[in-house]
Amino acid sequence: MKDDDSTHSKESRNGDSQSKRATERLNQVSSHISPTENANQKKKKANSKSTTSRLPADYSDVLSQIDALRAIASKPDPNNRGYVRQKQAGKLWVRERIEQLLDAGSFQEIGSVSGTVKWKQTGPMRETPDAFVPSNNVQGMGKLRGRKVLLTADDFSIRGGHADGSTAGKTIYLEKLAIALKLPVVKLVDGSSGGGSVTTIRKEGWSYLPHLPMFKHVVQQLNMGIPNLGAVVGPAIGLGAARVVSCHFSVMAADIGCLFNAGPKVVEGATFEEDLDFQDLGGPMIHCTNGTVDNLAANEAECYEQLRTVLSYLPNSGNEAPPVIHCEDPENREDVGLRSIIPRRQTRMYSPRTIILSVVDQGSWFEIGPLWGRTAIGGLARLGGRPVGIISLNCEVNGGALDAAGSQKLERLLKLCDVMNLPVLQFIDVPGYAIGTVAERTATMRWGVELAKTYFSTTMPIFNVVTRRVFGVAGGIMIGSRDPVMQVAWPSGQWGSLPLDGGIEVGHRHELRQAEKQGKKEERYRELEEEYLRLMNPVRTANAFGIEEMIDPKDTRGVCCAWARHMYSLMGERLADRQNGRIHPVFA
Repeated sequence: MKDDDSTHSKESRNGDSQSKRATERLNQVSSHISPTENANQKKKKANSKSTTSRLPADYSDVLSQIDALRAIASKPDPNNRGYVRQKQAGKLWVRERIEQLLDAGSFQEIGSVSGTVKWKQTGPMRETPDAFVPSNNVQGMGKLRGRKVLLTADDFSIRGGHADGSTAGKTIYLEKLAIALKLPVVKLVDGSSGGGSVTTIRKEGWSYLPHLPMFKHVVQQLNMGIPNLGAVVGPAIGLGAARVVSCHFSVMAADIGCLFNAGPKVVEGATFEEDLDFQDLGGPMIHCTNGTVDNLAANEAECYEQLRTVLSYLPNSGNEAPPVIHCEDPENREDVGLRSIIPRRQTRMYSPRTIILSVVDQGSWFEIGPLWGRTAIGGLARLGGRPVGIISLNCEVNGGALDAAGSQKLERLLKLCDVMNLPVLQFIDVPGYAIGTVAERTATMRWGVELAKTYFSTTMPIFNVVTRRVFGVAGGIMIGSRDPVMQVAWPSGQWGSLPLDGGIEVGHRHELRQAEKQGKKEERYRELEEEYLRLMNPVRTANAFGIEEMIDPKDTRGVCCAWARHMYSLMGERLADRQNGRIHPVFA
């Protein structure tokens, strides 16, 4: 009995020992899975909780910092000498410009707090802006007459727009964004637009190789038909000048605008030209008359109105058709006055713009480059509410003979119309390329051939209205770049390889010399002239189907509107060809 009790007691102790060991092992496993916090860990956690508990749960501290920076950026500092200089020059401040240009309340800024901030610590984990110099390039998204656009505007009051006052990434980002969103870009240039300054070397502590990473994106936009519109509303210098000149369309404010590669001080040191002011170096009378800038405006307000007007003719990108609007001007409107606008005497001039204004929708004519390349006239208009490009030669300047500058202007307009899917209406009265020593010195044939390349490499539809002369290489280029050609002629039409003036002298030189010996040169010349004029009756050309159709000038608007209507009905095919890579319009 005693032995049984002893055995039972021993087994009980062994069981308790095994149970204890099992419990210890279970606790060890549990400690690996969920370790018990030691005193230090508990203390750190308590401190961390205490620190974060001092920060607002709604992030109002961060939001107040953003609000403070935006408030500083949105209000000018009247004591800032850059702002004072801006106002003394009669210029709007950058944000005043944005308010004047865009639809009210439509501007949404991108990079609103970018700039240089001096922080003041107000607590262990708190700080507030003590001083803020915003980036000198304000940009964002807004609306022009209801259409979304991207906007970039220089703030000349901050370091004259130089790179050491800007955030280069902002400018590059906006150029990329335009490609991604396929939205027009408006550029208000006043300064160097982030161009170089020697003070950047001092700030960074090293000198840099100049790079222009944004231009790759700019060229892509230009060729995609994403409208780039620029306004010179101050001194456009270096990179700023390059940015506005590269646009599809540019305009300069006459009262405050100028443009140059480098300012007067730099020019003086390099070329010893002294006492130059901004206007002498690159004012509107220089750059609006040599083609560097397309148009001239009286002031900033007129600049902005021209930007709005040009955009109204253009699509958001080359993947879209130009915007068609309602037209109250009857498409079949007649103008009997056009019957007598071309003088019967071929040496007399007339106003080509009168013809343009009669044919296009009333109030729709917008001329591009009126002060340069004046032997040619070009611009935008509408036919039955449909945007078109307009080309005409100007018989009031140099008899309408196409010179080098005129060829350059037409080349640029043709490329614009091609990338923007704009059909082109041409009023043809061209006696040929300009001749003489001035024409040869200015490389008239070189630029005439460049124009020919553009005519034959672009693909937008072209319709010709032959109003009077079509002579020489220039005439052949202008009417012969499309197959089949689409054109009509007025009864006043004349054409051939050479105009009769000079042509008779060349073709009948020997005969006229013989007549001169007999004292009958003038008589024989008159006989030849009368014979050629009879043979050059345009009806004879129509008899031989040398001209497809002749029309009464009064019906010109109706004919042109019908053509434009049909071209827009085919616009879907052109857009599909662009998207599928079958045509590749190129502006740059």
